[in-house]
Order: sequence, then structure tokens, then C-alpha cells
Amino acid sequence: MRGWFAGVLPTLRLRLVVVFALVALTAAVSASGIAYWLNRDAVLTRTQNAALNDFRKSMEDNAGSLPRRYDCRQLRDAAEKMSGTTQNYEVLLTGEVADGSRCAVASDPGAFTMGDVPPRLRAAVAKRRPVDSGNSYPYHLYWQRTSEEGGNEPFLVGGAKMIGEGPTPSGYMRKSLAPERDDLNSLAWSLGIATGLALVGAMLIAQAAATTVLRPVRRLGDAARRLGEGKLNTRLKVSGTDELAELSRTFNQTAESLEHRVADLSAREESSRRFVADMSHELRTPMTAISAVTEVLEEEQDNLDPMIAPAVQLVVSETRRLNDLVENLMEVTRFDAGTAKLVLDDVDVADQVTACIDARAWLDAVELDADRGLMARLDPRRLDVILANLIGNALKHGGSPVRVSVRTEETAAGGAGELLIEVADRGPGIPEEMLPHVFDRFFKASASRPRSEGSGLGLSIAQENAHIHGGSISVRNDTEHGGAVFTLRLPRESYEDEPGQDGGDGVERRPDCGRRGPDRGGDDGQDSGKGGDR
Repeated sequence: MRGWFAGVLPTLRLRLVVVFALVALTAAVSASGIAYWLNRDAVLTRTQNAALNDFRKSMEDNAGSLPRRYDCRQLRDAAEKMSGTTQNYEVLLTGEVADGSRCAVASDPGAFTMGDVPPRLRAAVAKRRPVDSGNSYPYHLYWQRTSEEGGNEPFLVGGAKMIGEGPTPSGYMRKSLAPERDDLNSLAWSLGIATGLALVGAMLIAQAAATTVLRPVRRLGDAARRLGEGKLNTRLKVSGTDELAELSRTFNQTAESLEHRVADLSAREESSRRFVADMSHELRTPMTAISAVTEVLEEEQDNLDPMIAPAVQLVVSETRRLNDLVENLMEVTRFDAGTAKLVLDDVDVADQVTACIDARAWLDAVELDADRGLMARLDPRRLDVILANLIGNALKHGGSPVRVSVRTEETAAGGAGELLIEVADRGPGIPEEMLPHVFDRFFKASASRPRSEGSGLGLSIAQENAHIHGGSISVRNDTEHGGAVFTLRLPRESYEDEPGQDGGDGVERRPDCGRRGPDRGGDDGQDSGKGGDR
């Protein structure tokens, strides 16, 4: 019922107006109905008692003065005298006359006959009841309200039998209740108009009340919307001491607390970001020197003592790993600071994927399904980073053969459509509970391999590179063939914020997929097996 009610009356204003109207209508109808029935009963009772009392007295005065042996003429004269009172009713007298026959006469023979007297009333008037302690008279006065057959005019019909010796006459009266009906109809119309006016007034009051109530609610909604948009200095003007004013005060206190909390968190985040950026830059200089030394050691590795050669190889590999980590941290810092920009170019996607695979000597382990001539406007360097991470991650943790397929997909809005690149492996897949976290920074699915080659940043960086293109990367498990499937979606026409901007560190970059050796997992310091280590 609540859902149906909300569907029929979707707004709070409409609900308030309808509820006010229903309450007012119920109250007005109840009051009008009670007033009508009380007035109706009072009017009819007063008219009825006045007519019956006058009929009783008139019958005692006129029918009671008839001789013991009366005839029809005397009965008619008595009927005419009885109908001449101020109550304006018609009279019908009936009885056994002197010659033994029955006589029924009326004050107006054409208007009131015995056929107009209900049979039950005639039977009640003629019935003789035993006189005892509970009943002082054998005959009583009875009455009944009727209406004219085929008509709507109401009547009051009463009857009584004279008490006395011998055959006494019976008398009936009929009084029209049309004036009382007209008065009650006028009263009903008046009450109906009053009910309508009360309903209109209630709806106007409801409209005013809804405006009074909903105006602060609307202001509160607007303030909450601005607060949700990040305008944390939003405050409400508070006036009064009612519940809405208290709600506004609570909102202001909440907004103030949230502003302080967000400011504190932002300061901490900025401090952490600055620390990572400064640390990465500070490490870059010594890492350059260490890398130069390790390159010399690697070149002289064949001439070293066999006992220390493994140690030198370990130093070389760990130095490269540390250098990649520093480069990844610097790239993450650019994303967090919002300085990462696109350097767009028209790219043949199949050639770009082939160049990336060939530069890392993955041609024997990767199957490529891509048509030549599929062009897209992208940042080649960042596309290379994404591909190197996805393919390297699949080779390292999923196993070959790794299949890379490239296709396009039309969008509902039309345009150039989307570019879809799927990287699928034939490994064991990713545990379902881990799927939502594979793009988290420093995430590794296996806690038993904390010192794996990956740092847990590669897939996160790949996702960030997809985002600044206006695309995304998703992952799922292939239930039919097994393994994980990473799907890269990119618009075929990406747009940079400021054309000609650099790559985030002041240097305009162009792709150079072949400048890295096959032992490295991604361009410009991006390791192919980093983020989402499985």
C-alpha cells in the first residue's frame, strides 16, 4: 500500500493537500450529516407532535360530541369541522351509522380516502387491547409516515378510535410534510455548500502549510545537493525553534564537522602525495648512479669470480626492480596531482600492439587477432603502457598462450564508436573474491608471494591511463575456456584537455616500444606484471 500510495501521490506537497482535504471532507461531512439528522428529527418530531395533538383534541371535541346514534351527514359535518384547524390536515371519519351500515366520509373526498390509509395502521387503530395496570385505554392513537403512490410528496397519517359505549367512529388524519421536506432540502444544500467551502478552505490551508513546511525542506535538499557536489562551506539559515529549525542546525553542525574532517584528510593526503613525489624525485638521482654501476657490473659479469657472480646478478635485478618502482611511484604521483596529460596521435592499433609485443620478445607466446588499418586517436605511449601491463600480467600469472583480440563496437550515441582490446590467458583465473580488487594499488592476490617481481602498481597505472583516455579496463573469468580476460575499452577519438601538453613531467613523449629489452615489462618504467599481481 505504501508503494501504491507513493506512486499515486509522488510529491509531498500533493500528499499534504490530499490528506488535509480528506480530513476536512471527513470532518465536514460528519458534522453536516449529524447537523442534518438532528434538524430533520427535530423538525419532523415538532410537526408530527403538533398535528397529532391537534387531531386528538379535535376528535375529542367533534367526534366525541356526536350522538350515540349518528348518521353519515353528522359524521361528515364533524370531519369538516376537524379539518378546519390551523394544522391544515385532511380528516377521514368512518363508523357504523344508525341504520347499521358502514359510512366513511372525508373532509375532502377527492383527496383522502381509505385507500390512502396503510392497512397496518387501520388494523392497529381497530384493535382493542385489554385494560389492565399497564394499559389504561383499550384504543390508542397511532401514526405512520408515508408517501403518495407514484409521487415524492411525504405525508403523516394518523388514526384513532373513540372510546365509548356502542359502535364508536374511527378517525384518520393526513398531513402533507412537503414544507418540512423543502426546508430540509434547503438545509441539506446549505450544509453541502458549507462542506464544499470547508474543503476548498482546507486545500488552501494545506497549500499554505505545505509551502511553509516544504520551503525549508527544499532548502535543505538544495544544501545537501551542494554539499554532495563538494561545496563543503554550504550552510543553512536557521530561524525558529521547531523541528525543521533543529534539523537545519543539525545539518549545519554535520556540514561543519564534515568540512573540518575533509580538510584534515585532504591535508594528510596532500602531505602523503608530496612525500611520495619528493621521495621519488630524491631517489631518482641515486638510482641513476646505482643503475650505471649495475650496468657496468652486468657487462663485467662474465669476468667476475663465479662465487660472487650470483650476488652481482641479484644486485642487478633488484636495482632494476627498485628503479621500476620509483618510476611507477612518480607516474602514480602524476595521476594523483592531475598533471598527467595526453599526447594524442593517429595510431594503427594493430601495429601498436605488434610493436609492443615484438619489443618484449613475446611474439612466440602471444596470439594476435587484429585487422590492419584500424585507426584510433590515442596517446601511443600510454597505450603501450596499458598493453605491456595487461599482456605481461597474463603471461606471468596466467600462462601462454595469451590471446590479444582487437575490435570495434558501436555506441548508442553513434560517433566513431569504441575500441575494444581483450587480453585472455589460459591460466587458473582469478578468485572471484579478488576480482573487485585487482586494480587496487599494491594489491597482490597471493599473500604468500609478497616479494614477487610485481609491485602491485602496474594494473592500477593501466587503469588510470585508460581513464584519462575516457575509457576503462574490466576483468572477468572465462568460464568456458578458463583463465582471466581483461577488456580495455577506449573511445576511438580521445580529446586532450590542452592540445600539445606534455606527458606530465615537462617532456613531450612519443612511443618508443623498442628501446627496452625483453626482460622489462613495460615502457617508461612500467612493469608488465605489476598491478593486481595474481
